[in-house]
Amino acid sequence: MNLVLKDKVIIITGGAKGIGLGIAKVLAGEGAIPVVIGRNKQDNEIAITQLCAYGVDAFAIQAELSEPAAVEIAVKSVISKYGRIDGIVNNAGLNDGVGLEHGNYERFMQSLHSNLVHYYLMVHYALPELKKSKGAIVNITSKTADTGQGNTSAYAAANGGRNALTREWAVELLKYGIRVNAVVVAECWTPQYAKWITTLNNPDAMLKEITRKIPFENRMTTAEEIGNMTAFLLSEKSSHTTGQLIYVDGGYVHLDRALANQ
Repeated sequence: MNLVLKDKVIIITGGAKGIGLGIAKVLAGEGAIPVVIGRNKQDNEIAITQLCAYGVDAFAIQAELSEPAAVEIAVKSVISKYGRIDGIVNNAGLNDGVGLEHGNYERFMQSLHSNLVHYYLMVHYALPELKKSKGAIVNITSKTADTGQGNTSAYAAANGGRNALTREWAVELLKYGIRVNAVVVAECWTPQYAKWITTLNNPDAMLKEITRKIPFENRMTTAEEIGNMTAFLLSEKSSHTTGQLIYVDGGYVHLDRALANQ
């Protein structure tokens, strides 16, 4: 693609692994400057090495995003280094299995901080720079807000919040020319997913059953495919698209899964 993203400074939270890294690689391939923010210093450094191989500048910031002060410091670090912010990809989070029956208040609230609150904080602190650049925001969200999953009340609630914030911010930021969209993920193959599947009984059979229910090509979405859509939404090629929840899921959420049996 040629999305005219060269030298655009784009923050990607949770950009060192999985979907976040897939997004960062696509952006690097477009000539953007990916700024990876994550809690693990070693993971960040490995990611930056991979991203710099694309011949671009890349920067990593170690931060625990569930801590509000850490988010503010991270944003200030980006501004100090580059003098601007052209886009934000809110991606960091984890389906942590905090359910209703066996959960509790403390774990529920911690999950919201880990999966939702930092989405708000990141944009709040970066907004002055986004207003200057007329930047774009992409929130990565999960199908759990639409479909439910069972035993994941906190994560489902966080993703419902991510979707709602996408539409709310799209309205609030119209006057600044800032576009806000979301990419909704269903079944995407990542190292985290690979680790989770091994915790199930007969993981090979379970994986086959899951992919069988994905209507388009009966396969998992790739992190690169999420990255491609995210990069498009950050670019001026999507200049009249805002407030949208875009499902990159092989039809998992909205198509009849019986189609997968045809």
